[in-house]
Amino acid sequence: MRWVEAAEAELFLRSLGLHNYFPVVPRIHQEIHFKAKLWFGQRITATVGVSKLGRTSMTYAFEVQGHAHDGQPGGLAAYGTVTVVHVPLGSAKAQPWPPVVLDAVRPLPATKTPAPSGNGNPSSTSES
Repeated sequence: MRWVEAAEAELFLRSLGLHNYFPVVPRIHQEIHFKAKLWFGQRITATVGVSKLGRTSMTYAFEVQGHAHDGQPGGLAAYGTVTVVHVPLGSAKAQPWPPVVLDAVRPLPATKTPAPSGNGNPSSTSES
């Protein structure tokens, strides 16, 4: 999940410029499916993309691909989703997303890199 969080930071902080994202988006659900082993020292690529945008919540899908390592082929090691809600500072419950977030995460043209779910929303990759 640390790799997924690094890709999430790349997407929301650097790619989309949403610098106030993390203080106001507690996680409400995480789901991960493990498909293959990852070894200590193995290089990986984590990809994160917005898969669903609700009024107060957002779900992003992720994939973790292991690179070839010690003569073993790489491939899909894990995939899943994380759902967050928008809880502005000073609020005790979820509130609608502000326009700046909505504008940043709306679907992009088909020429952009698709999210792991293939829906055309913003995505980002982090390698470790």
